[in-house]
Amino acid sequence: MSGLSSLPASIACSQEYPAKPVRIVTADVGSLTDLSARLIAQGLTANLGQQFIVENRGGASGTIAAQTVAKAPPDGYTLLIYSGALWLGPLMQDLPWNALRDFSPIAAAVKSPNVLAVHPSLPVKSVRELIALARARPGELNYGSSSVGAGNHLAAELFKSLANVNIVRVAYKGGGAMMNALISGEVQVVFGAAGLVKPHAASGRLRALGICNTEPSALMPGLPTVAASGLPGYRSETLIAVFAPARTPEAIVGRMNQEVVRVLDNAAMKERFVNGGVDIVASSPERLIATIKSDIVSIGKLVQDAGLRLNVR
Repeated sequence: MSGLSSLPASIACSQEYPAKPVRIVTADVGSLTDLSARLIAQGLTANLGQQFIVENRGGASGTIAAQTVAKAPPDGYTLLIYSGALWLGPLMQDLPWNALRDFSPIAAAVKSPNVLAVHPSLPVKSVRELIALARARPGELNYGSSSVGAGNHLAAELFKSLANVNIVRVAYKGGGAMMNALISGEVQVVFGAAGLVKPHAASGRLRALGICNTEPSALMPGLPTVAASGLPGYRSETLIAVFAPARTPEAIVGRMNQEVVRVLDNAAMKERFVNGGVDIVASSPERLIATIKSDIVSIGKLVQDAGLRLNVR
């Protein structure tokens, strides 16, 4: 009887939520995660009549945003929009959270294949030429990345392992800072989300060498895959997902999933994401949980086999 008696209260909680502004914590300004969070927040604000306010909490290899939400009250008024670094980062270094223990997954929101890009001053025009240069100059080339376990970081480390090259990591607070470092020539290589790389490749401020899909993508027409350019089977993408603190009521998690999916299913919103090189996912909580569990097993094996457990910040 106790379960049945609590049901009306649970439904009422969902219907009344949100009754005040909601904070969405995310990564640094300019990253794909940040841009996704802002578009989703705009849609939620318009649909629900409450302000969804984006708060950028980057730095410390991305740990500040995650810890902020993990420690927040589980009442639905603090959410996290973050990349796969949330569950892949702990595979590569000791981090003070577990994605499935300390968070309530709400939805996988969007994804974007990563693109291998270089500064135009680097004398390479293909993936094979980059590999040859890196082998000839071990430890001299560098790459930019954001937080440990982020798509761009994991993509670079897997590339190094499979290509047998030594390219030095330079860490930045977020994807935006990483891209700015490449454009300015501060770093020579990045594996950035297509949504971040595409406009700068079109303007000539950087040179795209390969897309990290297993098949060519309409997001970057004419760009070969890294897999077909010397590294068979190579693949990497950035997945952005929505979370609440652990123990958030199921009614609120379900309500937020419905609302996030409604935002992402909007035709105008889809167009904005797709035009920016981003694919809509809009999954259920259960599907996101399954993705996390699958990634932990499959990526964890790659990390172990390639010796990618890192002693980094």
